Amino acid sequence: MKNALITGAGTGLGQSLAKQYAKQGYHILLVGRRKEKLDETKDLIEQAGGTAESYTCDITKWDELEELAQKVDQIDVLINNAGIGYFGAFEDLEKDQIDTMLNVNAAGLIYTTKHLMPHILTSKGRILNIVSTAGLRGKVHEAGYCASKFAQRGFTESLQKEYEDRGISVTGVYMGGMNTPFWDGSDYVSDPSFLPSPDQIAEQIVEQDDGRNEIVLEK
Repeated sequence: MKNALITGAGTGLGQSLAKQYAKQGYHILLVGRRKEKLDETKDLIEQAGGTAESYTCDITKWDELEELAQKVDQIDVLINNAGIGYFGAFEDLEKDQIDTMLNVNAAGLIYTTKHLMPHILTSKGRILNIVSTAGLRGKVHEAGYCASKFAQRGFTESLQKEYEDRGISVTGVYMGGMNTPFWDGSDYVSDPSFLPSPDQIAEQIVEQDDGRNEIVLEK
């Protein structure tokens, strides 16, 4: 059985991707900071007849990722999904918000891929980086978020060139907003219920996950 490792798998799109890849026959390796949320996803997968296991890990912590890489035996698909965003006027951005977005979205993505790349090379597998359309163009009141997402895009495109002859694929996934807990505590989107569900987006990603360089899902 092939393994798919998904970061940020406890809620939102990460949980939906975990369920969808489990339906495709993958054993799911759930990674996130909150064990209770990971266990909720694990239960949903097992209730549907799939298999999964959870690993508590903060992707901004180098040592925790080093331990994760040693615990995992096989990864055929790595889905770098974990992310965070703060929105509003640029002048109102706080230092801790900027630092968090850069640490999670940019450094966390690079750290995770750095530690797990040996597994992907061994399996001749695939990497999917969940970037969002904020990595394709600048947006009003998203300056810090877009900066972190442009970093993800640059990293993704660089890996595509560096590893094009190594038997693996690296895909950048670009989609708009979804109705997920991502917006909790923010008034940037007044009514997320009008946005696509994470299950809808996850289904489209799985359908197009064939090793192509980009999956673009515009609203």
